[in-house]
Amino acid sequence: MLKPSLQLKLGQQLTMTPQLQQAIRLLQLPALELQAHIRELLESNVMLEPVDDTETLGELDGEEPAAPEAEPAPPASDTQVEVVDEHWGEQSTGPSESAWSGDDDDRQQEFADSSGQSLQEHLLWQLELARLDSRSLATASAIVDAINDDGYLTESLAEIANTLRPEIEVDAAAVEAVLQRVQQLDPPGVAARSVGECIELQLRQLDPQTPGLTVAIEIARHHLERVAERELSLLRRELRTTEEELASALLLVRSCHPRPGATVSSGSAEYVVPDVFVRRTEHGWSVEINAATLPRVRLNHGYASLIGRNSSHASMRAQLQEARWLLKSLEIRNDTLIKVARSIVERQVEFLERGEEHMRPMILKDIAEAVAMHESTISRVTSGKYMHTPRGVFELRYFFSSQVEGADGSGTSSTAIRAKIKKLVKEEAAEDPLSDGRIAELLSGEGIPVARRTVAKYRESLGIAPSNERRRAGSRQM
Repeated sequence: MLKPSLQLKLGQQLTMTPQLQQAIRLLQLPALELQAHIRELLESNVMLEPVDDTETLGELDGEEPAAPEAEPAPPASDTQVEVVDEHWGEQSTGPSESAWSGDDDDRQQEFADSSGQSLQEHLLWQLELARLDSRSLATASAIVDAINDDGYLTESLAEIANTLRPEIEVDAAAVEAVLQRVQQLDPPGVAARSVGECIELQLRQLDPQTPGLTVAIEIARHHLERVAERELSLLRRELRTTEEELASALLLVRSCHPRPGATVSSGSAEYVVPDVFVRRTEHGWSVEINAATLPRVRLNHGYASLIGRNSSHASMRAQLQEARWLLKSLEIRNDTLIKVARSIVERQVEFLERGEEHMRPMILKDIAEAVAMHESTISRVTSGKYMHTPRGVFELRYFFSSQVEGADGSGTSSTAIRAKIKKLVKEEAAEDPLSDGRIAELLSGEGIPVARRTVAKYRESLGIAPSNERRRAGSRQM
């Protein structure tokens, strides 16, 4: 028979304190989201205040800016990686770099996409200037509502006529007449019911004397499948045309946009703000935090000095503690980011100097061991953070890749293998393209033993067609 009893047990448990939760949350925020989060805290916490653009944090606190601690001497090697301005609180930015100066809203409006028009709004605006009668305008508006984002008409003429009833009685023929007016609007090819009609509408806007125009319209109407299957010899016999006329017609067809609605975008431009700059110096490679992404915020000592010890100031003391935790968490975030970025650069010097083919295999565990942190922390740091290098802007995750063991025991990064495959395909002969098996043999000759199916997987991820399709394309161009 079971009886209730009391037992004592010793154990360890990780407790997520509010400070730790805040540090983890700030660590994984990208630069733009971090700026938005700091803005919200500045509005809700009176113990925080923005820093003037012309002064550093140390100057505002009445202190002399402390010199950054000297970095430990790097091990003897040909290439050194140094950190520039590591202490986040001492960064000073000008008005053009500040992440949240007083005129930031004006700059945001200046660079934002001011059009903001959808395809439907763009078409309706043109219809308002077309001087249509009320009946035709209502019909045209119903047609515009049935156009998808790619610019194609998705409903039949009968369905559009039914949507207008009982207010307006029209038949399919009347809708067809208005549809022809809509198809004359910008962008060219809009309101088409098929790809062939879309291309034909664009071709009919060209000069009638354009060489190959008649053949191009005929191809758009009836022979697009022949073009897709690259049956050019059969197509030339069916059209009874010369090779020169067919070549001119195909150039016209290929110059048309298959999705005209995509040229009118309602989405605003998205910008990538690099968190870290990597530059080549006379001493090697330098790693520098982007000053524009650093939080320009400090503790409001004026309010903090007014807090007494009585109970009426409990909420103010809570905000003061929250502000101190925030500043500490921001410093931890900055220190962690610079350590991880420096460790990545140290391992990927060959990539920075010579390109993708020399990318070293690297996993989260390698960086975690180098900076004495957990892999989950490295994952948070590298997510949504970008590095500006002489070879372009890359997300920190880009530098991590699996490896393929070589014949000599060394590993090759999967990114490097993709770059080698891309180079081999680029340099191949057009009349004799390399098969996946042949590419695998060439890579094995370089000490990178990969299977044919692995080459096929990497080739497909790069968007490269198989060898038989590349052979057809090469023979057609010749």
